[in-house]
Amino acid sequence: MDLQVRRAAEVSAAASPAIHTTGLTKVYSGHAALAGLDMTVPPSEVFGFLGPNGAGKTTAVKLLLGLVGQTSGEAWILGRPPRQSASRRRVGYLPELFRYQSWLAADELLALHCELSGLERWRWADEIRRTLSAVKLSERTRDRVGTFSKGMQQRLGLAVALIGEPELILLDEPTSALDPIGRHDVRELIHHLRQRGTTVFLNSHLLTEVEMVCDRVAMVDRGQVIATGTLDELLGQHSCRFRISGLGPSERSSLAAAADLRDDGEWITIGNLEPDQVPSVVQRVVELGGRVYAVEPRRQSLEERFMEVLGRP
Repeated sequence: MDLQVRRAAEVSAAASPAIHTTGLTKVYSGHAALAGLDMTVPPSEVFGFLGPNGAGKTTAVKLLLGLVGQTSGEAWILGRPPRQSASRRRVGYLPELFRYQSWLAADELLALHCELSGLERWRWADEIRRTLSAVKLSERTRDRVGTFSKGMQQRLGLAVALIGEPELILLDEPTSALDPIGRHDVRELIHHLRQRGTTVFLNSHLLTEVEMVCDRVAMVDRGQVIATGTLDELLGQHSCRFRISGLGPSERSSLAAAADLRDDGEWITIGNLEPDQVPSVVQRVVELGGRVYAVEPRRQSLEERFMEVLGRP
C-alpha cells in the first residue's frame, strides 16, 4: 500500500506546475518582505522574475528553495513542499552572491557538489565532464578556483547548478559578471535546457537578456506580482514610426481616421500595427500625396513596460 501511495504521489508531482505559490507571505520584524505572492510556472518553461531592489525577489527564491519558512501561504516546487528532500534533489540553484573554495580545482569543487547532491559516485566523472563542457570550462578542469576570473567563476557556478540534470533550475543574475560572449553562451545554454524539458526560473536585472530568452515573465513589486504573462501579452502590439512630408492637415486627418495614429509633425507613429501591414500604410501615404523618408518598426521594450507597470518615469 505504501508503494502505491508513493507512486501516486510521484505521478501527481510529475503532472504539477514546476512552481506554484498561493498567498505566500514572509514577515521579518513586522515588515512584509513578501506579501501574498500568487504565481504559477508551468514545466519546461523559461520564466523571468523581475522587480526593483527590495521587491521581494530574493525572499521568494529563499522560500522556494526551503531555506526559510513562510509566515503564511503555501508553496510547491515540482508538486511538493520546498523543504522536502525529494524536491531539493531535483532542483539546481545559482545564487547571485557565492564564493567557492579558492584552493580547490574546478573538478574537485564539482566532485564535492556531486557528493552533496547525493549523486552515485560512478556518475561523478561523466557529470563533471558534461557540466564543465556545457559552460565552456573544459580546459580549466584542473585549475584552482582562485585563479579564475569573476566571469569564469560565474560559469563554474552555472556548472554546479547543472549537476544531476535537475528538472528545475533557479538562476539569480546568471549573466551579471559575464562579457557579451559569456552572456550569449548562457542564452544558448538556457535555450538548450528548455529544449531538454528543464524549467528555468530566471531572476535578472538585465531586461534585454530576459526579453531574449523568457517564455513568460512576472513583474513583482512590494512583495506582490503586479503583472504576468507572455512577452506578447505584456508588450502588446507592434507600432511603426514613419517620417513623412507633403501631407496637409486634411490628409493627415484622413490617415488618422483609418489608423491608431500619433502625429508629431515630421514623424507619425501608428500603433497596433503588425510588420506585414507596413507596405499598405506606405502606399496610403503616397496615395494621399505624401513622401515617406524613413520607416521604423518597433514595439515597446520590456524595460519601458517594466517602468510603466511600476508607475515610474
